Amino acid sequence: MTITPDTKDWTWVLQRPCPECGFDTSSFGREEISRIVLASVAPWQQALAAPEVARRPRPGKWSPLEYACHVRDVFRLYDYRLGLMLAEDDPLFANWDQDQTAVEDRYGEQDPAVVAAGLAAAVAGRFASVSGGQWQRTGRRSDGAAFTVETFGRYFVHDPVHHLYDVTGVRPGATS
Repeated sequence: MTITPDTKDWTWVLQRPCPECGFDTSSFGREEISRIVLASVAPWQQALAAPEVARRPRPGKWSPLEYACHVRDVFRLYDYRLGLMLAEDDPLFANWDQDQTAVEDRYGEQDPAVVAAGLAAAVAGRFASVSGGQWQRTGRRSDGAAFTVETFGRYFVHDPVHHLYDVTGVRPGATS
């Protein structure tokens, strides 16, 4: 089964709530970014402990394991990019092809326990150390998207939350 690459520019989640998962990136203070990301780890670890975690629910949709691998790699990438933003003036981020990474790293064949541990290790909480004027430091993607540390963090938080919705079908803040 192949997956159709996601070519959407998701930066619009900075202007309005996501119509799919319902998450609103303006609904929390910037100081909450680290807490929200850290809070997403436990539900991801629960999803990775489920039976048939590597089974795709339908053609063209990633399995929970594949989504978790992607989220782990997003955590690592955003930690790296945040480090660049804090250390350099307006860095330009190298491109990352998430779909190519999924294929090359064989997301669907990874050990769920190792992925669960990797999720926890990848969340270094660097956003928790951001303060004062650091929130206004900038960075750019090669497609022209420009971020401050604050907007970068808000954009980042949507990813693990949205993909939990993809896996569980439960919208953020809903009770199951």
